[in-house]
Amino acid sequence: MLISQVSTRLVRETMNTIDWEKPLVAIRGSRGVGKTTLIRQYIKQKYGSNPGKALYCVLDSMYFTNHTLLDLADHFHLMGGKHLFLDEVHRYPTWSREIKEITDLYPDMKITFTGSSLIQILNADADLSRRVLSYSMQGLSFREYLQFYKDIRFPIASLSEILTRHDDICNEVNRLCHPQPLFEEYLKVGYFPFYDGNEEQYYSRIENVIDFVVELELTQFCGVEPANTRKVKALIQYLADSVPFELNIAKLSARLELNKHTVLGYINSLGRAELLHLLYSDSKTITRLQKPDKIYLHDPNLFYALGYGEKIGTIRECFLVNQLSVNHTVEYGKTQGDFVVDGEITIEVGGRDKSFDQVAGISNSYIMADQMAFPIGKKLPLWMAGLVY
Repeated sequence: MLISQVSTRLVRETMNTIDWEKPLVAIRGSRGVGKTTLIRQYIKQKYGSNPGKALYCVLDSMYFTNHTLLDLADHFHLMGGKHLFLDEVHRYPTWSREIKEITDLYPDMKITFTGSSLIQILNADADLSRRVLSYSMQGLSFREYLQFYKDIRFPIASLSEILTRHDDICNEVNRLCHPQPLFEEYLKVGYFPFYDGNEEQYYSRIENVIDFVVELELTQFCGVEPANTRKVKALIQYLADSVPFELNIAKLSARLELNKHTVLGYINSLGRAELLHLLYSDSKTITRLQKPDKIYLHDPNLFYALGYGEKIGTIRECFLVNQLSVNHTVEYGKTQGDFVVDGEITIEVGGRDKSFDQVAGISNSYIMADQMAFPIGKKLPLWMAGLVY
């Protein structure tokens, strides 16, 4: 029933980047980005005419109150099953040990599983890192938003193509649509693939995602004391009101009445949970509990959901970090420019009147500016960063 009802009218290109034929595949990502829909769509497309070869189950099912995952795999293999799909493995305490045992017992059976961005594959109870092919799934890019909600289709443009072929790309986009008003929509409601036209309900669902991550996932995976979840939510609100936040750990610790080590640990956990983006001026030398140089919310929609939609300057920067971080290393510019991408490209973000003063003299530098439809020299429309995946 779950598989037959899923629509395959719109399928994300992530589908084609995953090697589904590998024996063990993991798809990780934050809650709400579309992992469940993706694997159901794959099952329908691949096994629709031969359903007995694939089995989909959610690991918080009541079935597992009286049965183990190994029991399920035993029976499935006995019946001729070939591909086991396990959704939300983090809901099942011994998932890593039992998956390892299943792969040992039934090497002819493929397993694909989804889980929180917080799950540890390397340091789980059973180290699956040498066996599993792991993928990270993000929310919708601006390009995907146009495809999903407006039926406007463009190919992916790499950052290199955007920087060198920006005139051609902009001409093609503007031939098919007016990108600026659509971009403004995306900043408000475009990142999570569950917008149905009702902003209030959309933001309510985002708040539910935050509650789920803080109250369940951070306590399960990151050692956050349940009694402190309210303080973690207060921390998110404080950062939303303050970002881009240059961290004063002593001030923040006093405000939350928690020690510095605990606050820094919570911030790092929120980064892993994809509620925050933590930026460093030198990402190659960071240590596990090093203080980030700058902090942003993870995606622009979070600002609107939390009531900070007026912070348009910060939202622009957040958008760029969110989109480019999928396939690139984004560092805090610190001295010149807002960001350094892949250690060599300097980018300044702003409105259409943004000048080159802050990146003057830097050869490989660009401005990505809001409220622009076409580039002017090395000043490019900000929405172009949303075409990279």
